[in-house]
Amino acid sequence: MTMFLSLRVRASQGTQAIADLRKATPTGFRGRPKIRRGPCAADCSACRDACPTQAIGLAPVTLDLGRCVFCDACAEGCPEAKIEFTPEPRMGGNEPSDLTVREGEEEIVRVRASAAFSRLFGRSLKMRQVSAGGCNACELELNAVTNVNFDVQRFGIEWVASPRHADALVLTGPLTRNMKEAVQLAWDAMPDPRFIVAVGACAISGGLYDGAAGVDRGFLERVGPSLYVPGCPPHPLTFVNAVLDLLGIA
Repeated sequence: MTMFLSLRVRASQGTQAIADLRKATPTGFRGRPKIRRGPCAADCSACRDACPTQAIGLAPVTLDLGRCVFCDACAEGCPEAKIEFTPEPRMGGNEPSDLTVREGEEEIVRVRASAAFSRLFGRSLKMRQVSAGGCNACELELNAVTNVNFDVQRFGIEWVASPRHADALVLTGPLTRNMKEAVQLAWDAMPDPRFIVAVGACAISGGLYDGAAGVDRGFLERVGPSLYVPGCPPHPLTFVNAVLDLLGIA
């Protein structure tokens, strides 16, 4: 009976595993935006005024993915319909400046591969995730990268339970004062060589909590991330592709 039930489930759901994560595009996902070239109405600041995280710049129009929470308010508020969110999941960057989308820009900035990281971690990367005051949305998406759909372990990339076993510290959340010591302890416990991945708008810029009294981002100011993965929350494909790009894995 159990076998027949399993067969019925398989027949109804089909194959869940994504064969090629590098070519997959999620359906219904609000991903990397495009900003059409063209004049704005005189003195118009509708998109900037609608943004809750000050991610929009004007003249020319720019959008900082490190601050963007992908709420679509800018696209809805623009009378010229200049901003459009596409389903493209690949949005990571090596530097904060890589996360700025500019008006009329067609080429997508990719994460630049690191020869050193490829040599050290290209065949095996162990990651330890710390939620530094996150809402659990980024954490849920990161947990999904190891499920049957994405199966990141096929590339030798795995989560570990202890920072002592980790190569990369994956941070989510705005870095609250209550988590300040925990983040530092996790980093100190990691053996060299090691690096940091900032995941989500909160970790990258503070997001909606930028400047809040309960936030202390001193750690990231002292120890800069080697990889930035934008989103609110990021799609698993955004995270996986950014890591694979950094390691130079085709």
